[in-house]
Amino acid sequence: MLRPMTYHEIREAFRRFAAAEAEPKGELHHLNAYTLLVAVALSAQATDKGVNKATGPLFAVADTPEAMLALGEERLIGFIKTIGLFRNKAKNVMKLSRILVEEYGGEVPSSREALQSLPGVGRKTANVVLNMWWGLPAQAVDTHIFRLGNRAGLAPGRDVVAVERAIEDRVPAEYQRHAHHWMILHGRYICTARKPRCADCLISDLCQFEEKTT
Repeated sequence: MLRPMTYHEIREAFRRFAAAEAEPKGELHHLNAYTLLVAVALSAQATDKGVNKATGPLFAVADTPEAMLALGEERLIGFIKTIGLFRNKAKNVMKLSRILVEEYGGEVPSSREALQSLPGVGRKTANVVLNMWWGLPAQAVDTHIFRLGNRAGLAPGRDVVAVERAIEDRVPAEYQRHAHHWMILHGRYICTARKPRCADCLISDLCQFEEKTT
């Protein structure tokens, strides 16, 4: 087992992330809380780039739950058919849109429990919406964050919930809000799965990964 980073190492790692990009942004395009929710739900097992390509035209005609219901499931499928699992995702988008209209007055709820009660919305999706729209320090752990957390020793854990809690427990408070974005972007572009770009890594000297590339 690798040694988890110490408090001081973690603090220095996030200080460097913040110095490089003070306000990291998510890469899913959205117009409001509803379109963000839909985009994140559609992004499961899909790339942000692929989702953005589909949702650009979609959100031009349906950017509220009411407009989505008016659009209808079959027309929605026409917009998102390039995204994996599009039929099941279309059903969930229509179901959650109806619930938002009937139970929340067309507004996206701002609690994790309420968000997770919506069809197709899991803990990760809820955390992304809470973080990106309401600015809460919610940690949405995906494969990139899970890999980085364990490989570098930043936030080790056996599953995504354990890594989420490790981030919450170990990352200094002043870096909590953007921790998930710094980690996902670093994992996506630098600490990649097959051949991490260690020579370009801001935290290579702090990282506990023993098989660093050159």
